[in-house]
Amino acid sequence: MTNNEKYRIAVLGTGHIGKTLARSLASAGHFVKVANSRGPETIAPDVLATGAEAADAASAMQNAQVVILSIPMAKLVDIAPLIRKLPQHVIVADTSNYYPHRDGNIDTFSDGQVESLWVAHLLNRPLVKVWNAIGSDSLATKGTAEATAVRISIPVAGNIEEHKKVVMSLVNETGFDAFDAGTLEESWRQQPGAPCYCTDLTYNEMKLALAATEKSRLPARRDIAVQAIQERMGDKRSNPNADYIVRLHRALFM
Repeated sequence: MTNNEKYRIAVLGTGHIGKTLARSLASAGHFVKVANSRGPETIAPDVLATGAEAADAASAMQNAQVVILSIPMAKLVDIAPLIRKLPQHVIVADTSNYYPHRDGNIDTFSDGQVESLWVAHLLNRPLVKVWNAIGSDSLATKGTAEATAVRISIPVAGNIEEHKKVVMSLVNETGFDAFDAGTLEESWRQQPGAPCYCTDLTYNEMKLALAATEKSRLPARRDIAVQAIQERMGDKRSNPNADYIVRLHRALFM
């Protein structure tokens, strides 16, 4: 695999992140199949507008070189049996984040378990953690050409260097500077509540943000942000937009 190679990619999940990745990676010339939990006939035409094909999960992953999981953390258990059957050379990239109000309580996280390590154990395979620390609006609208002066950076963590290099090349093709964030054990530095989480940082800013992350503070900061956003939801005068959420995260996390 080289950085210029076009890959067979399966995107599992058609939420805000998944559909954007399906569109942008297909637009970049990759062979993309996309699946959701409701069946290929439910995938909206706009998800397929740049060339991605709709499929069920098993068909999407057949012969895939890269599988991107864009599924709520609590739902990963449903897809785990299929992921465990993948050959070891297949790269699995995970975009999930843990939110107790959505995913329910996962006790091990209260003891400080790193989210990505929990997912890797659930799936019984190595992972690359990526595209989890950028907001869906920023991913969809703020990608720019390589070497742009102010280009947003995305942290990428993983333990298999070749897998991480491939994923970093895909990040670049989606319009962002990939930042090598180290091993999966260090991926807590890009979890919700961290200074780099949904704060739209440049490459140089990302390095400082990762170094400044304080693990013990992440859950409280994450929950305060959720409460602030939920408090404004439904209020037409102050309904939180994407820019508000970036500003809020910068104020709380940095």
